[in-house]
Amino acid sequence: MKATYRNTIEACQKCIVDCRICLTEMAGKESMNDCPKCCIECADACDALLKMMTSDSAYVKQYALLCAEICEYCADHCEEHKHEHCKECAKSCRACAEACRKIAA
Repeated sequence: MKATYRNTIEACQKCIVDCRICLTEMAGKESMNDCPKCCIECADACDALLKMMTSDSAYVKQYALLCAEICEYCADHCEEHKHEHCKECAKSCRACAEACRKIAA
């Protein structure tokens, strides 16, 4: 595994945790958009990228670009809610998207 992935790995891990918290907190609540569905997709995308990075896959850049796109999608939806867990999730998603774009460059 490349040392250059360290920041992205940490960003993905935080994003997964915050998406799972958001998903749990939104259970049973009404949503005006794709939150919490986006949290499921985002956590899954981050998990897939983690696997690609830790195995030093030749496809890390492609996965990173897709993960960044999904993280931005999730952030857009979570930011529309006033819940603190949604705001925290959106913040983690944005940070993860930025980290993903850096390794995809």
